[in-house]
Amino acid sequence: MSHPEIRALITLIDDPDETIYSQVRDRIVELGDGIVPELERAWEIDDFGDLFRNRIEDLLHIIHLASVTDRLKAWRDSGGEDLLEGALIISRYRYPDLDEMKVKSRLAAVRQDIWLELNDNLTAFEKVRVFNHIFFQVHGFKGNKRNYHAPQNSYINEVLDSRKGNPLSLAIIYQVLAEDLNLPMRGVNLPNHFVLAYLDEESIGGADSGQQGEESVLFYVNAFSQGDILGRNEINEFLAKLKIEPRPSFYAPCTNMDIIRRQLNNLANSYKKLGDNERSDDLERLRDLLGKPEE
Repeated sequence: MSHPEIRALITLIDDPDETIYSQVRDRIVELGDGIVPELERAWEIDDFGDLFRNRIEDLLHIIHLASVTDRLKAWRDSGGEDLLEGALIISRYRYPDLDEMKVKSRLAAVRQDIWLELNDNLTAFEKVRVFNHIFFQVHGFKGNKRNYHAPQNSYINEVLDSRKGNPLSLAIIYQVLAEDLNLPMRGVNLPNHFVLAYLDEESIGGADSGQQGEESVLFYVNAFSQGDILGRNEINEFLAKLKIEPRPSFYAPCTNMDIIRRQLNNLANSYKKLGDNERSDDLERLRDLLGKPEE
């Protein structure tokens, strides 16, 4: 579609006839991301009143959500092996102009500092202690206990900026860095919490194979508590405090799909607590694209 045709289409956005607007809306949405700059320009420059601007805002949201949805579906259909990609898609929902290279650059800087202190002669415990020192003491990551349910705790770009996050977001960053450093660490889906498992290297079958059971776990790491190292007994005590019957899934590594599904669920709940039902509904729909978690 030519530029004059696009401009003509945009001028019809405030048409009072709902039938005409419905046709205009469908055509604009079909054009996708390519029309976004023109819509943004019209919102800033064209003075056609509140109806015009409100409809443009709705159109931008519809187009953006469709883009995020398509990208999440592609990630799901590819097997969800790239955890960072999944987390970036979720950040893109809230931050359409997110500079993903900036996020990756910040992760690379932390990864480099950890890599410089690691060597193959260290035991698994020693490697985690080195990782923890650089991650928590040098770079200052910590759990955001004061504002635990805030949405920003779930977006990794926000966590990288503030160095504060919830158990899941800190574990996502921890796991992404660990995998890049060839440390065999995977997430573990506990109720009301999330930890990481350090696996026996010989048991690793793939980044998101989901085939490792509890027998492959050497120990657990709590990224929300400065990397505290836990054993099975600590997991049992945690579950006992919650009066929750243990399940095998509470001790074994979960898939990256499970992690991103939980991230979306956390965000949906965060926005619901804030009374933002539109965003909460969006995120629930995105979560449901990933199917139901395995018991």
